[in-house]
Amino acid sequence: MTLSKALVRSQSLPVQAALVASGSLFIALAAQVSVPMIPVPMTLQTLAVLLVGFAFGARLGVATLIAYLAEGAMGLPVFANAHNGVAFMGPTGGFLVGFVGVAAIAGIAADRGVKSFLGTALVAILASALLYVPGVLWAMSLAKVAGIDTAKWGADNFGMIWQYYMQPFLIGDVVKALLAALIVTGGWAALSRRKA
Repeated sequence: MTLSKALVRSQSLPVQAALVASGSLFIALAAQVSVPMIPVPMTLQTLAVLLVGFAFGARLGVATLIAYLAEGAMGLPVFANAHNGVAFMGPTGGFLVGFVGVAAIAGIAADRGVKSFLGTALVAILASALLYVPGVLWAMSLAKVAGIDTAKWGADNFGMIWQYYMQPFLIGDVVKALLAALIVTGGWAALSRRKA
């Protein structure tokens, strides 16, 4: 059972639609929050994606991320820095698409009953690490296929990819994974106390 099912017993189609809409809004708002960190600021977008996956489960989490990406593709300013679908043509396009996988991984863990802090944190770290696969592939390969000059993004070789696309974000990703685990396990603990 997921947190959303524990909190909202009815899983009718209108309830699921409301969850998807509220989840995509939550991610859009979190994407606009920038927390100062060294070496780069950290947005809360990935944290929100993890939380949606853990709270909604795989099916509803993936549906929420697809809705979120569709909103951006339609021109709504839902991505970081109020960007819209134009972001798919930039260096972060692969990361945006990869958010679907992040929600799926967190959701599968939730569907299978992962509720402990350690288990949730490990899943969140794994999902965050795997996000680099589509992100890096986009920056190195897919953009070149589309005829976009990736040199201006610092994406000509793996050394530059590591320097610009991975290493600066690792600390923030670990922090967000641990925060997701704290929030999810805190939610389950609050539910247990409420039932007691």
